[in-house]
Amino acid sequence: MKTYDKLVRDKIPDIIKADGKQCEIEIAPKEERYKLLEVKLNEEVNEFLEDKNLEELADVMEVLFGLADALGYSEEELLKVRDKKREERGGFKEGIVLKSVN
Repeated sequence: MKTYDKLVRDKIPDIIKADGKQCEIEIAPKEERYKLLEVKLNEEVNEFLEDKNLEELADVMEVLFGLADALGYSEEELLKVRDKKREERGGFKEGIVLKSVN
């Protein structure tokens, strides 16, 4: 038996069972979920930095949506704030590096 003790996506237990395996799970209390999501964010960012692919990037985004939810915000609210900031301050597409300000 392999031990994980980490936050996983909601359908993972069903996927494991469909594969003919058994798993032990617990539902994290609401007050613990935010901390688990922070740990998961670190894990997913590291996986993205290692593999640099769209699937890992999507995993990072899903954790960000989970964090927003844990803070009481919807995905739509998060995206709306992102769009507002991008409109007001721009994004990161041009690769501008600020060297100094006088």
